[in-house]
Amino acid sequence: MADVDTRPSILVVDDEPRSAEVMARVLRESFDVHIAHNADTARECLETHWIQAIFCDQRMPGVTGTRFLAEVRNRWPDIVRVIVTGYTEPEDMIDAINEAGIYHYITKPWHPDQLILTARNATHLFAMQRDHERLSLELRLASPIAEGRLLRQRERVRGRYQFDSIIRATTSPLNDTCKQAAKVAVFDIPVLIQGETGTGKELMARALHYASQRDSGTFVAVNCGAIPDELLESELFGHRKGAFTGAHANRRGLVEEADGGTLFLDEIGDISPAFQVKLLRFLQEGEFRALGTNETTHANVRVLAATHRDLPEEVRAGRFREDLYYRLAAMTLTIPPLRERPEDIRVLATHLLDEACQRHGRRARGFSPDVMALLMRHDWPGNVRELQNEILRMLVLTENDTLGPDLLSPALRFPRPALPHHTAHLAIPADTTQETPATPLPEDGSMQERLDTLEARILAQTIARCGWNKSLTARELGLSRVGLRAKLERYGIVPDAAHRPQP
Repeated sequence: MADVDTRPSILVVDDEPRSAEVMARVLRESFDVHIAHNADTARECLETHWIQAIFCDQRMPGVTGTRFLAEVRNRWPDIVRVIVTGYTEPEDMIDAINEAGIYHYITKPWHPDQLILTARNATHLFAMQRDHERLSLELRLASPIAEGRLLRQRERVRGRYQFDSIIRATTSPLNDTCKQAAKVAVFDIPVLIQGETGTGKELMARALHYASQRDSGTFVAVNCGAIPDELLESELFGHRKGAFTGAHANRRGLVEEADGGTLFLDEIGDISPAFQVKLLRFLQEGEFRALGTNETTHANVRVLAATHRDLPEEVRAGRFREDLYYRLAAMTLTIPPLRERPEDIRVLATHLLDEACQRHGRRARGFSPDVMALLMRHDWPGNVRELQNEILRMLVLTENDTLGPDLLSPALRFPRPALPHHTAHLAIPADTTQETPATPLPEDGSMQERLDTLEARILAQTIARCGWNKSLTARELGLSRVGLRAKLERYGIVPDAAHRPQP
């Protein structure tokens, strides 16, 4: 059986080899992936490998995905189960999901970001379940040795999630945010954490929890944007047996799990107006009703929330309730994006490289000066998560101790030019025949890498000249709009925030 300390392992089950391979290719950047094309092969894999999560297609010959996952639940209950389906209506899947005890479902066609997010949440849930079982066992032992071990483990966790453990430079703008957070942590009030995706909002929330008077309680995180609205109420508040078709047993919600501790509601800005009303009642009264019962349950939790959206603007637009906003934002913390704290890039990159080397058993001395210069120049729309992926890519591809610029993705090696402001009427220069200085050809990399470099450069220059008009750019380059969009996504060519077309 594989070592549980290696990368999380995921099993992809799909009778269509191409579909299984596409899904596996996306997941392999962060996970060890196994593939099975039928239920028998999947069972063999589950018996011989340490699998944390399983992604199973619903339509398979001989047995449906939900029926197979129901068997997995009975034989391997710890494995987190995800179904991949072509159904687009949640009502079509709710009964089957509850029958098989499925954690989440993904509809086709899926987006790579959605797939990776679900995989991360699933493997994180698996780890939480294992930690909970281990801690429960130690508590039941009630011996001095077990109590001491539990105390040491809590101290390790507490040390990992302190404000001083958030990686940053000594002159980082994040210092002010951490100082403010440390002051508010000891007060039992709700806090709203604002920041772009990938800036580390959950890390800040955990630091708030372990610096609070609730540090001995449970920290429970739920990504509100990753759960369909129809299932979010059951996820948070639980349900009773018979509440709906397929509800074969009572289920505690995450609010009850967090009783006495902290409930972290990530991406709170993505919840629907209907669910905002239900959440507001809980925040006002401290009580809720599980689905299928009129019985009121009280829970004593501290609520931390996070969003990448501008909630005051959402309130003004009528998409988010004003009373709910003020319930969540007794105090607001804002995490600046990585592009506004370039001094953090060097220390973050070094830390992430050391962490990746330990996790994957690789060795690397560091980065070449050219690499660090390119990292500092990039605007990092994906923030720390994008930086982490870039460093992992370099470590996987390198054959040397020092990571060089040839390992970086095209978006970093050949930064796109600044794009002109969008205008209602595209302004084409009168003299379009004027020659521009020749751009030097790339001198490093294989033939395909050099061709990719040139193609990315041509795309970036052309679409900049065309004012980000995709139709005009596609005509000039002899491409379809679909083909152009695919190439832009491949090379990560997007307009700067200040230059994006306005609605």
